[in-house]
Amino acid sequence: MAYNKLEKKLLHYMGKAIADYNMIQTGDRIMVCLSGGKDSFTLLQLMHKLALRANKKLEVFSFTLDQSQPGWDDSGLRDWLDDKGFNYEILTRDTYSVVIDKVPEGKTYCSMCSRLRRGNIYTYAERNGFVKVALGHHRDDLIESMLMSIMFSGSVRSMPPKLLTDNKKHIVIRPLAYCQEADIAEYAEQQQFPIIPCNLCGTQENMTRQKVKELIRGLAADNPKIPGNILAAMGNISPSQLMDHKHFDFKGLEEELLEAVQGIDLLGHGQGSA
Repeated sequence: MAYNKLEKKLLHYMGKAIADYNMIQTGDRIMVCLSGGKDSFTLLQLMHKLALRANKKLEVFSFTLDQSQPGWDDSGLRDWLDDKGFNYEILTRDTYSVVIDKVPEGKTYCSMCSRLRRGNIYTYAERNGFVKVALGHHRDDLIESMLMSIMFSGSVRSMPPKLLTDNKKHIVIRPLAYCQEADIAEYAEQQQFPIIPCNLCGTQENMTRQKVKELIRGLAADNPKIPGNILAAMGNISPSQLMDHKHFDFKGLEEELLEAVQGIDLLGHGQGSA
């Protein structure tokens, strides 16, 4: 099976993420969420190639939620899915009207839009027997989310590569967790995916994520290793070097010190007696 160089790179990093976090097992039925953006198109196409590699011991299904946003036109997406022969469903739910009604003027729509989208995704997955749900978040999404959380929420958290939902009914996987957005953008352009723009929030300026994206881009211009270092930091936590009482017993250090000193004294005393 012939792949171009960029596709091989993306498949390599996707395969590594899947292996590192044990995302997929033989016989899995995976619902890939196709939003119509470059990331989800890339994920769906690569997941199907992965399924072919696995001799179809893996089922990949495409799910798209039409949220009735202005300008939504999925005709190109439908044609692309039909041309590829992919199994899919496009479900229409008017969450757009809810978001416009509930979000105050001047505030970003992303949070509520995402929350309503997730609810519809999980409901569909449960009704149709899909335990694994695959999302198209990539490396840049993960590191941006962590910095946003640190700077604006006061917590160290991000989008994990693999997650058990709160109701314990679904496992969310992010196979593109190691893939760079620039590579995905180039691949999407190369493949000429029929991208559907998000007209709900795309025109809102000065969004927090965009600011963080620009911050990282500026730092990476001086040191290209910075984005990769931030990603690596998520898997290299030292609780004793942070400030979280839930993950390290700072109050018990004196007792630990005393036990260590007593152990040294006993060892020294034993050696002297000999």
